[in-house]
Amino acid sequence: MLHIKSFTFNPFQENTYLLYDETGEGALVDPGCYEASERQELKDFIHENQIKIRQILNTHCHIDHVLGNAWAKRTFGAPLYIHQEDLQVLKSVEVYAPNYGFQGYEASEPDGFLAEGETVSVGNETLKIIFVPGHAPGHVVFYHQESNQLIAGDTLFKGSIGRTDLPGGNHNLLLSKIKSELFSLPSETVAYPGHGPKTTIGYEKIHNPFVGERAIY
Repeated sequence: MLHIKSFTFNPFQENTYLLYDETGEGALVDPGCYEASERQELKDFIHENQIKIRQILNTHCHIDHVLGNAWAKRTFGAPLYIHQEDLQVLKSVEVYAPNYGFQGYEASEPDGFLAEGETVSVGNETLKIIFVPGHAPGHVVFYHQESNQLIAGDTLFKGSIGRTDLPGGNHNLLLSKIKSELFSLPSETVAYPGHGPKTTIGYEKIHNPFVGERAIY
C-alpha cells in the first residue's frame, strides 16, 4: 500500500511529499525544506517511522521545489532524479536564489534522469512517470494506478493550473497536456499538487476555470 505524507515548507508554501510503503522504503518528492526547523521536521518523521529513503525525485526544478535537494542527498544518502529537460532550470537556481533571499542555497546535481513512460519504484509499489511540460520544460508527474493517486507538482491545482510566465513556460502546451495526460486518468484519481490542498481529476474536469467543462478561457 502506498502512503503519501505531505509537508508544507518555505515561504512559497510548497508541498513536499514523502512516499513509502509497508517495506519501509520511501521516496522524497520535491524537498522544499530550507530552514533548519523544516528539515528537522522531515527528518524526525522519517526516523520515527523507520523509513529508508531510496531516491529523491523532482517533478520540476523551480527554486521552491529544490531548496532541500542537496541537504536531502547528503542526509539520506539517496540519489536525485529529474527530467533532463529541466537540467538548466535546476542549474539556474544557484544564480537567482540570493535574489529571493535564499543566501544559503546549496546547488545539487542529478544522479540520473526520469523519462516519459518509465516507472519509479517505492518499495513494492510502482508509479508511472508522465511528462506534462508547460509550467516547466521538464515537468513530470507520478501516477500510482493501484490507488489512483497522482503527485501532480505544479501542473494542476484545485481550481487552477501552474503559471506559465516563467522561462520555459508554455501556456497552450500545459493546457493541452493536462487534458490529454491528466484528464485521461480515472475521475476518482486524487491529485496532490505542489501548492495548496489536494483535489480530484473528476472535480477539475468539471470545475477548473482553465481546463474544465466550465472553463472561461
